[in-house]
Amino acid sequence: MNYYVYIIKCHDNYLYTGITSNLKKRLDEHSNGLSKLTKNRLPITLQYSEKHDTRIAAAKKEKEIKGWSRKKKDLLIERSKPNEEKFTPN
Repeated sequence: MNYYVYIIKCHDNYLYTGITSNLKKRLDEHSNGLSKLTKNRLPITLQYSEKHDTRIAAAKKEKEIKGWSRKKKDLLIERSKPNEEKFTPN
């Protein structure tokens, strides 16, 4: 099973970093107000995602990114811009 570290940007520019084994399902949950931290910050835009082979590796990367400054997160996102996609719920 693969795990994904992802960063979403909310309409108020808040960056949320998380991990999941099903990226589409998790983004649906965020977009449909099922996440406490993002439900009042809709709509969201997927800014970054990174695939890992294990949950441990993904959790380690998530923790690392969460410890970064906003500037460092923005640089990571900027380098991955071709992968940016708008996400809308089903």
